[in-house]
Amino acid sequence: MYFVCRWREETPFSKRVATVPDATVLDWFRRGWKRDDPEAWIDNELGGDVYGLGSIFEEARKRNLPQPKSVDELRELLHEHLWVEGDDDFIRLGERALRVRTDDDEVDLAYYFIDEEAAAASPDRFAFLLNDTWPLPTDAVASGAVFDPGVPVRTVRLAPPGPESVFSVRLCWESSDRDRNLDLVGALVFPGLTLPGLAARLWGADGLDLRRWPHDARLLRALVAPGEEDIGPAMGRYARLGGHDPSPAGIDRVLAHEAIHREMLDMLLPVRPAESLVRVEPHIAQVARYIDGFFGFNQWFTFDTRWAAAHPDLARSLLRYAAHWDPYAL
Repeated sequence: MYFVCRWREETPFSKRVATVPDATVLDWFRRGWKRDDPEAWIDNELGGDVYGLGSIFEEARKRNLPQPKSVDELRELLHEHLWVEGDDDFIRLGERALRVRTDDDEVDLAYYFIDEEAAAASPDRFAFLLNDTWPLPTDAVASGAVFDPGVPVRTVRLAPPGPESVFSVRLCWESSDRDRNLDLVGALVFPGLTLPGLAARLWGADGLDLRRWPHDARLLRALVAPGEEDIGPAMGRYARLGGHDPSPAGIDRVLAHEAIHREMLDMLLPVRPAESLVRVEPHIAQVARYIDGFFGFNQWFTFDTRWAAAHPDLARSLLRYAAHWDPYAL
């Protein structure tokens, strides 16, 4: 069975992926019931702390709670005794997976137990969640590929409609779209483009109604230099920004491209942090931007239909990851 903690982990993907020997979620909780030192057991089992998870085991010992015999009994016990910030809807247990959302007073976090049958049955939900290898694969198919994202995305029009598209997924601890980092609004799609054509379209977009653009589209535009046709340098600049969610003040004023780009250049760190990772290929660009030792990383992926068609489950699960904290919600 798989365990994933989506948190301030010291990994490029800001998540920890571990495996445990149990066949089901119920089996794992039964094995941990009334352990003498629940926190140490969790740390050993799951590769580190999991915020709030130890509370159910502490309560089991303190109250001498009976070991759950069924998923229904475990669900009742979790709703009664597992500590989470938020309502009961943030504890979601089915026959094959447990999804929990809470917060640590700094950021939202979520953790998951997913058995092998659930993972195999829904790779379009779990492929990215369960991936812990940087970078994502970079191969792509030839032109003419077809890809259906399968989840809602926000459209930004830079080109006439066409069979191909570019998708943008930015994952960060302070979103300009929402106050909470797990109240997600979904990825962007730029229809009619492939990744090699995106940069030129962005810097040539001054005549469009940019005020209607989502924040991430305006930020990406600010990162592209005038005349640039390759998205790679813009992704490299993003990796040199410091702080949670840095954006030029001109983002909200929607300055002309040259002006907003100069503002962006003034924000760049002198050199890219050694921990930041950038990988740019013709059909996918990916950045793990290092913030600091407390918050770790945030991520930005831009990819087109040709990459997505080569990795449909990975692409759909990444888009789903950007749309809702619970992989089963959409």
